[in-house]
Amino acid sequence: MATGLLVGTLDTVLDSTSKVAPYRILHHTPDSQVYWSIACGVTKEEIVQHWEWLQQNIMRTLSVFDSSEDITSFVQGKIRGLIAEEGKTSLVLEEDPEKFREALLRFEKWFELPPMEKLVTYYSCSYWRGKVPCQGWLYLSTNFLCFYSYLLGAEVKLIISWDEVWRLEKTSNVILTESIHVLAHGEDHYFSMLMHLNETFVIMEQLADYSVKRLFDKESFQREPALSDPLQITKRGLEAHAKSEQFRTFFRLPKEENLLEVHESFLWVPFSHFNTLGKICLSENYLCFASQDGSQCHVIIPMREVINVEKSDASSRSLTVCMRGKRAVRFSEVRGYQLLANTIRSRCGISASPQHSASSEAIRGECQSLINHFEDNPEDVTLMVGQKDSSKAVSTEALMTVFHPQDVENLEPKMLKEKMKEQSWNIHFSEYGRGTSMFFTRKTRDLIVRGVPEALRGELWMLFSGAVNDMATHPGYYSDLVEQSLGTSTLATDEIERDLHRSLPEHPAFQSDTGISALRRVLTAYAYRNPKIGYCQAMNILTSVLLLYAKEEEAFWLLVAVCERMLPDYFNRRIIGALVDQAVFEDLIRENLPQLVEHMTDLSFFSSVSLSWFLTLFISVLPIESAVNVVDCFFYDGIKAILQLGLTVLDYNLGALISCQDDAEAVTILNKFFDSVTNKDSPLPSTVQQASAGNNDRASHPKVDISELIREAYEKYGNIRTEEVESSRKRNKLHVIQTLEDTTKQNVIRVVTQEVQFSASHLDSIYNLFKRQHFLCCYWTMKSPALLHHDPSLAYLEQYQLGFQQFSTLFSLLEPWAFCTSKSTLSLWVFRLIDENQDGLVNFKEFCFALDTLYSGSFTNKLKFLFKLHLPPAFDLPEEGVIRKSPERGRGKVDLQAYLKQWQNEILRKEETIKDLPRINQSQFIQFSKTLYNIFHGDPEEESLYRAVAHVTSLLLRMEEVGRRLQEPTSPSGSTKSADTVAAATAEEELSAGKASTSPGSSGSRNSPDAGVDLTETQWSFSFEQVLASLLNEPTIVRFFERPVDVHTKLGQARVSQLKLKANK
Repeated sequence: MATGLLVGTLDTVLDSTSKVAPYRILHHTPDSQVYWSIACGVTKEEIVQHWEWLQQNIMRTLSVFDSSEDITSFVQGKIRGLIAEEGKTSLVLEEDPEKFREALLRFEKWFELPPMEKLVTYYSCSYWRGKVPCQGWLYLSTNFLCFYSYLLGAEVKLIISWDEVWRLEKTSNVILTESIHVLAHGEDHYFSMLMHLNETFVIMEQLADYSVKRLFDKESFQREPALSDPLQITKRGLEAHAKSEQFRTFFRLPKEENLLEVHESFLWVPFSHFNTLGKICLSENYLCFASQDGSQCHVIIPMREVINVEKSDASSRSLTVCMRGKRAVRFSEVRGYQLLANTIRSRCGISASPQHSASSEAIRGECQSLINHFEDNPEDVTLMVGQKDSSKAVSTEALMTVFHPQDVENLEPKMLKEKMKEQSWNIHFSEYGRGTSMFFTRKTRDLIVRGVPEALRGELWMLFSGAVNDMATHPGYYSDLVEQSLGTSTLATDEIERDLHRSLPEHPAFQSDTGISALRRVLTAYAYRNPKIGYCQAMNILTSVLLLYAKEEEAFWLLVAVCERMLPDYFNRRIIGALVDQAVFEDLIRENLPQLVEHMTDLSFFSSVSLSWFLTLFISVLPIESAVNVVDCFFYDGIKAILQLGLTVLDYNLGALISCQDDAEAVTILNKFFDSVTNKDSPLPSTVQQASAGNNDRASHPKVDISELIREAYEKYGNIRTEEVESSRKRNKLHVIQTLEDTTKQNVIRVVTQEVQFSASHLDSIYNLFKRQHFLCCYWTMKSPALLHHDPSLAYLEQYQLGFQQFSTLFSLLEPWAFCTSKSTLSLWVFRLIDENQDGLVNFKEFCFALDTLYSGSFTNKLKFLFKLHLPPAFDLPEEGVIRKSPERGRGKVDLQAYLKQWQNEILRKEETIKDLPRINQSQFIQFSKTLYNIFHGDPEEESLYRAVAHVTSLLLRMEEVGRRLQEPTSPSGSTKSADTVAAATAEEELSAGKASTSPGSSGSRNSPDAGVDLTETQWSFSFEQVLASLLNEPTIVRFFERPVDVHTKLGQARVSQLKLKANK
């Protein structure tokens, strides 16, 4: 659609100074004298373009309306929205804050969200309610997706928090040519007729992803100032974050790197003798280039390797980057090449002005000779690419080198073929360089597909994964980690010890202490480095293979690259990353293997079968000599290589899978296939190879060579683009996380429902409120205690917990008697009572037990709950009312014996009886009576309830006075009577004051000594049985406590008020 689309609109018609265009499109309502000008154009071509847009985006929608008036109203609203959208776009480009301020005021007025909520951007669009579109405004903020429309007297308001979104995708159907689909709370929401649909979708995707990472993954974005504060999120900051993430993923760079500059240019590719068009990408420590003309060429230059930058040819706007080892790369047609050269120099610490020191002159002279030689002899590539740098020696060698050293004089066919592979790679190195700054081209991938020679595998894995850069920039880091983690005892180290001898047990390297010790050091060091992951099953298998071909320190950095960059979120207790890629795999099956989909409509079977493929990179299902070829492809192409191979495996067995009758038969077919995969070129001795033998059934299966299988994978499915995979990952991650969250909720409800009287639907609503309250304190800060306490590895009941402030707010919405305001001391007593382990956190089960007692408990149980609020530990507040902080989680060794003892105590714990309750003393009883006064405040029978409480308290006090006199016959009657009378009078006086004030916090001191009388000498107390018996004699009080609570209404009111309560604070 052209920029000037629909310029002749309602506003133009109303502007008397505007010139009437020769071509117009009018909208006419039947039986009306008014014609609305919808669009205008100077030329016929322009008006036809407008007409085609109207046909595609508006006219196809009009059939859903029942009346002509509705059609007119909708068209008017849509055209007005388009005008505003065009105006907004131009104003944003001019950075006019006034328009945005107006939108912000509307946003705050319409949705009444807390003032801290940051509006990121807004768009005009249509929201579909059933089959009827509502024209209005879409507002995207840090934590919420909001929509508002007001047409024909009907108001439509929608608020969805990003952490509640299950699906976010672009869709199209017969009525909607293109729309954005949002699934939340089981409801589908469609937004269409967006002038900038792709831009809108990207921003929505980024906000949803930001919410997931911040709230579920607990990322703090410390290295990204644009995202570190949710109160300062901007559209520009989100875009910069997304670009940096894509940049790091493509070039396999450390997570500290951010994309700073992008320049379009040509790069001279040595030996191929051509310039490839692409973009230079500059970060803090790397200069990268990626082609865009289909040549699949890219290069990564660490700044630490650059020794100079020369502007060799001003006419071609070219510059040459010189590196250590007599290497250089040349960029041409670089817009702003002088500025880029200066930027690179400053980042490398190179002075732009000539220096007179001998060393600087020598470097400049060497670089200039490189440039001159290259310009005169472009066919001489040895100077351009250089040779591999010598690497720092380490204390250990790759285990394959130790246990299976190659015999140079061995002339067997397999060894000869291995030598030919090495020669092919050496030729490639001579043409395109070796080590860092090597050119990655199509030829590189072709060599990978054919197989990497054993001697070069570790070196190439380090290079392709980016681990070579991590290791170079962190000298001594691994040895320090090993030293620090030595002797530590955690749950991770226990699991590591358990799995050490299960890691490639058939390989000689792991039948000796050499291999086992190296594996222990690498896994323990990584668990110490990254306690968030710690240790997860499958890491031992992967690390074993890494140690076979890489030195110990290299294997550690390869593990870092896999766990933290290449397979994010794979190795944790919920294996979210693996489940996400399973969903991506299912999508690819539907797209590429329709025959299989027709036969097996439920593709979840393939997800369960293929989980080990993804977690172990096929190592657990293929013989080791074949699996390493898959690992070669993975380090070069990432998860794309595993997806391709997975599709090829299914395609190869398509006929057999379609004819199988059940899942067990399908599993057998795939297992037989994997057993038949061989590597005919592997030089490994038979003692290492795992090819099955001796099984007639398996031996009868035709052999499949791994190189042929990989080649077929690239030929058939090599067109899968990495960008599409990453987009699918983002789309499916929302659904996977929400599915896991829903499973957690169902498990919690299943446990709790057995012990409370709430229905499953009510528990579902309470859980949603509880979880949202947990997140509410996380929305506007990155340092929320709730984020620190949220640990997905904990038991289901401890997934989400509330601190005192969060609990107090939610409890005030749900408690049945309106006695507990958010600042009330009583809320603190309730919190302390139900916080059984006194860690300053309340879980969902504890919260539900308290609510269940107050909602559905008997009169005795409700009274017992109130009685216990005025006993230690609930009533004895810590100093200044501070809640004890919970211990740090994930630190130190988990005491499993303590957990088992705790569970045993819970099982054996007998139900508490009223006789087990301690007596309530004077100050506690006075506060207990005041609590009753506060509970009754505002009730229709308030006066009757007050009189009943006064009667009970007076009766109890006099009974206690009489009892004390009978128990002390030897005491002087005068002094005893005087003291008891004063104590009773003081108590009644305090109770009268308590009745006058409905705030429990206004109780003053707990002891109110009368002048001249020491009440500590005249303390009296009551048992729960006495209090219960007295209150049972007051029908008004019994009726009040036995009055049923409308749970459904209460939960509905809490849902509506939860956000507003936060906004009004």
